[in-house]
Amino acid sequence: MKKHIKIISLMMLTMATLSQAMAGVHWGYEGNELPENWAKLSPEYQMCGLGKNQSPINISNTIQADIGELDIHYGKTSGNIVNNGHTVQITEKNPNDYIILDGQKYTLTQFHFHAPSENQINGESFPVEGHFVHANSNGDLLVMAVMFKEGSNNQSADQLLSLLSEQENTPANFDSVNIAAFLPEQTHYYRFSGSLTTPPCSEGVTWIVLKEPMELSKTEIDKFTHAFKHHNNRPTQPLNGRLIISN
Repeated sequence: MKKHIKIISLMMLTMATLSQAMAGVHWGYEGNELPENWAKLSPEYQMCGLGKNQSPINISNTIQADIGELDIHYGKTSGNIVNNGHTVQITEKNPNDYIILDGQKYTLTQFHFHAPSENQINGESFPVEGHFVHANSNGDLLVMAVMFKEGSNNQSADQLLSLLSEQENTPANFDSVNIAAFLPEQTHYYRFSGSLTTPPCSEGVTWIVLKEPMELSKTEIDKFTHAFKHHNNRPTQPLNGRLIISN
């Protein structure tokens, strides 16, 4: 029973940090609410300033290790898409979308996008970064990040973006969208310990950043950036001695 309560609480926390409507204290990416000021906005956000394992980061000086491959199970799913004022978020309703890592099953709860990318790879930023948020049976969070560069169009992105309302907090339902199309064929990755990249910046999150970027058309990238009306990426944070593992 305690496990179930913890899982529900953590999922609600994750959703709340990504939803303007649910946020107790408003935060943002400009003016007095920009990331550098998050810790000052509310005592609940103090970790944004005091945390030592914060995300995003610049991925460099990695350590090669045999940490195994990702076992990703994504397929066609239904759910809804919404511009919640902070990001374009897709909440999905298929419990069969999950990842196996270290012998544990992490179920996908939602995914959302940042433009430009939050994490960097050897100092390189990308036009868009997708964050796929998962939780295991203990309520531990895993975020898998996918970088997107300009190139050919992505059919699944087209399907979802065609439904996106220009009005904030106006969700639209969808069916049978293949979310596996957001992932590269090769799922080599970087791994590090980090945090949520939005208030309250809670730590203890396992981060997986896929090495191979995917492509979005210029039109698709423009739709993401237009939805945000400004950038929605937190600046990279200090490593503070953390190791970045490369498989």
